[in-house]
Amino acid sequence: MKRIVSLLPAATEIAATLGLMDQVIGVSHECDFPAEANRRPRVTRCPVHNAGLTSREMDEWVRRALRENGTIYSIDEPLLRSLRPDVILTQKLCDVCAVGYDTVARLAETLSGPPQVVNLEPSSLSDIFGDIQRVAKVCDVSDRANEVITQLSDRIEAVRSRANRIAHRPRCFLMEWVDPPFCSGHWGPELVEIAGGYDPLGRKQQPSVQIEWQQVLDARPEFIVLALCGYGINRARSDYEILRRFPDFDSLPAARQGQIYLVDASAYFARPGPRIVDSAEILAGILHPEEFPEFVSRGRDDPRVVRIG
Repeated sequence: MKRIVSLLPAATEIAATLGLMDQVIGVSHECDFPAEANRRPRVTRCPVHNAGLTSREMDEWVRRALRENGTIYSIDEPLLRSLRPDVILTQKLCDVCAVGYDTVARLAETLSGPPQVVNLEPSSLSDIFGDIQRVAKVCDVSDRANEVITQLSDRIEAVRSRANRIAHRPRCFLMEWVDPPFCSGHWGPELVEIAGGYDPLGRKQQPSVQIEWQQVLDARPEFIVLALCGYGINRARSDYEILRRFPDFDSLPAARQGQIYLVDASAYFARPGPRIVDSAEILAGILHPEEFPEFVSRGRDDPRVVRIG
């Protein structure tokens, strides 16, 4: 059995889905699913985690910290050494999402063993499935990965095939940050396509970027989904109050038709693990409720999505 330290919430979920949670001996400060993850030692910290900053303040703090320090996270090195991991799951994808890969790799070289550092760097759904295979291979459970990926792929194809029968593909702006505005990137636009929509501002398989508000006005989205990177519905709810005060917001088709939705991006859209498939199903219920009634929000009983308007 391998002793695993996961520095990513998505990696922790992947390990759990593969039946490896009993081998996970340490996690990041953001790992919160499954519930068992909350009983593991936390080997990373972030000074602004739950600090109550506004979106604008958070963006400015992150930019400044990356410029001055190259990272926004710290590792509890004594704790990591005491855990004696065989495998460390981390990423190169985004310095805002987790401890930088180079930092982890350099530290790992000084640990006993040293542990194997596994880089997860997905830009698409197929990459996410590939990460599941990668973790499984390192931990000697490849057969389990094949079963998991088959089940997840079947769910994706079920949504895609039904959505492909629908003629109208509405313009859906998957908004990754409000103040300042950011479009979605990586797998985000792909999720919208699978669910039967089109994100005119999304950057498929590329990093998300800051955009001008005028670009949103010009795109005239019929739906806006606030999927704020790393945050849940409470942050989306407060940031919607900022969004609705942007110039000419009320002129957007999505605003006029009441098609604005808040989603739990921390658990789903921004977390490239097994529940990314749930994200496609959530979007299908938003964009085409008649075709996908089983995925339509159940109001207060559904912690994943809230409709505004």
